[in-house]
Amino acid sequence: MTAPLTPPPPPHEHSSASHQGQPVPPPAGAYAADGAYGRPGEQDGPGLRTELWQAAVAAVSVAVSGALLGVLWWRLAPSVPLVGDVVDKSWVVYLKDSEGEQAVGVDGTFTLLALAFGALSALVVFLVRRRGGVPLVVALGVGGLLGAVLAWRLGVWLGPTQDVIAHAREAGKGETFSAPLKLGAKGALLAWPLAGLLVHLGLTALFAPRDPEPYDGASG
Repeated sequence: MTAPLTPPPPPHEHSSASHQGQPVPPPAGAYAADGAYGRPGEQDGPGLRTELWQAAVAAVSVAVSGALLGVLWWRLAPSVPLVGDVVDKSWVVYLKDSEGEQAVGVDGTFTLLALAFGALSALVVFLVRRRGGVPLVVALGVGGLLGAVLAWRLGVWLGPTQDVIAHAREAGKGETFSAPLKLGAKGALLAWPLAGLLVHLGLTALFAPRDPEPYDGASG
C-alpha cells in the first residue's frame, strides 16, 4: 500500500515558518510610530532640558554684556552743556545752547550702540548653537532687554551727578558744566532685543542645518 501523502501547509503557515528565528521587518509606517516620533518623552526630554539650560546661560551672558554698553555710552555720548545763574538769591540752571542737538545725540548714540550689540550677541549665540530653538530665541530677546536696561542705568550712574543745582554751585555762576546723562527716548531700550532677534532669525534661516525628512516606508 502507498502511504497517504501529507498535504502541504497553507501559504500563510509556510510564510510564518520560513521566518522563524529571523527578524520580521516592521510594516509600513512602523518606524515613524515606534522610532524617533513614537517616544517623545525619551527623545525630547533630555534635549529640552539642555535647550533650557543653554537658553538661561545665553540670557545671563547677553544681559551682563550690557555693562560694556553702558560704559561705551557714557564715554561716547555727547555732553549737554548747562549754565547756572543766581536769580533772586536762588540758583537756576538752563541750557547754554537752546538750539543744540546734543540731547538727540545722546539718544542716538545709545540706539546705535544697542543695535550693534544686538547684532553681535545674535551672531555669537548663533555660532555657539546653530540649531537655534524657541528657548534660545526667547533668551536672546530677554537678555537683550535686560542688557539695555543695565547699560542705561549704569551710564546714568557713571555720568555727571543728577543734582544739577549742586553741580551748578560747584561750577560757579555763569560757568558751563555737563548735564546728567539721560535717555530721553525710552524706546531705544528695545533696539538691542529687536536687532538681536532679527539678526538671529536671519542667520538661522540662511545657515542653520536642516532637519532630515522623516523616513516613510510606504513611499519606498
